[in-house]
Amino acid sequence: MAFDTFHCSLCGRRVKVQSRADMPVLDPNTGFGICRNCVKNIYHFIEEDEAHKTRNKKKNFSDTLGELLEKNKPHLIKKYLDEFIIMQDRAKKILSVAAYNHYKRMKYELENRDGDQEIEKSNVIIMGPTGCGKTAMLSHLSRLLDIPFAVTDASSLTEAGFVGADVEVAVRNLYYAAGKDIEKTEHGIIYLDEFDKIARKSGANNSITADPGHEGVQQGLLKMLEGSVVEFTERGQRKHPEAPTIKVNTKNILFICGGAFVGIEKIIDKRIKKDNSAIGFGSEIPSKEDTDKKFNELIHQVRPEDLMKYGIIPEIIGRLPVICTLETLDEDALMRILTEPKNAPVKQYEKLLAMDNVKLEFEEAALRQVAKMAIERKTGARSLKGIIEDVMLDVMFEIPKSDEPRRVVVTEACIKGEEEPQIFPLENVTEETA
Repeated sequence: MAFDTFHCSLCGRRVKVQSRADMPVLDPNTGFGICRNCVKNIYHFIEEDEAHKTRNKKKNFSDTLGELLEKNKPHLIKKYLDEFIIMQDRAKKILSVAAYNHYKRMKYELENRDGDQEIEKSNVIIMGPTGCGKTAMLSHLSRLLDIPFAVTDASSLTEAGFVGADVEVAVRNLYYAAGKDIEKTEHGIIYLDEFDKIARKSGANNSITADPGHEGVQQGLLKMLEGSVVEFTERGQRKHPEAPTIKVNTKNILFICGGAFVGIEKIIDKRIKKDNSAIGFGSEIPSKEDTDKKFNELIHQVRPEDLMKYGIIPEIIGRLPVICTLETLDEDALMRILTEPKNAPVKQYEKLLAMDNVKLEFEEAALRQVAKMAIERKTGARSLKGIIEDVMLDVMFEIPKSDEPRRVVVTEACIKGEEEPQIFPLENVTEETA
């Protein structure tokens, strides 16, 4: 039995009130009323709006700094890097401590803004042969910390006024890596690769007028490394006085300058032997093999004065107090890199072929041959995947033609290019081929 009818002031519908559940929200003084259906819709819209605000609420970096430090203590950072980087334990410890202390410094400054004492920024210089894991280590570090990371080729930078990229490009690259978020940019990591290529030249190569690719670039980096406001234009915009610029403070950006520093071990060796070098018939002339063996021992003994002799200006060295050195990777290390890390090249190809119902197997001799070829090319771990890619090209082209379960075996002869990888039906594989 109907009690009454009601006209909703929002939706305009006339609602028949048959029970308490149909009773409207009514203002008896004005006659303004809302039906239950409209009340539910309004409540739903409010809930959605609040949820949207919560999802998009932007946390300041300072709000997450304590949590970041708690989750990323040095031993935890190294443990994470161990999952991806083989060997280089000393370098992983140095970087773990450097990153942790860098963000501790930020926390100290936030909590002691009115204090007189200041903790200086500890930028890092990292050196090691090509393909030893410098860029990979830093990339995984930034991923763990969940902060923007950008790599800039230092050899492409030129002194202000010359044709080429100005030093501000390094900050601009980080700005885009941070999704154009200035706050994220100001707490990221910049890796200046090929830093040894901008070392000051000496002797016949030294210019008395201008040095657009070397010392001038180092001078241009000084303020940026220490901490200053850098201005740059958007990509694609020409730099002129009236162009709109973006300003980023580099005070809390961690700069890591890296390179192979080819030949620096000779400078270190010369310094060590300076006071007790043997002269005359009793002196020993080391073989090339002996020199290569000693590299890992010498590189860890590098000092600021060695970097100065190499061509890095003293002002830059003062702003790069942490020196991180990486060792040459031998055959056994390259073998481990092929199979052990989470993102090992062999694991990547196994997953790719598994998607086509194919089981991929590498013989141990084949993996060792890959490592030997990488050493011959003098490219370290960088060329491992490329060598495998060349061998697997034809197989990966043919495999998708059929959905049948198969097994692919890669032998040493395959790596040498003497034969193609063998493909077997999975159910008919014999013990001899296993």
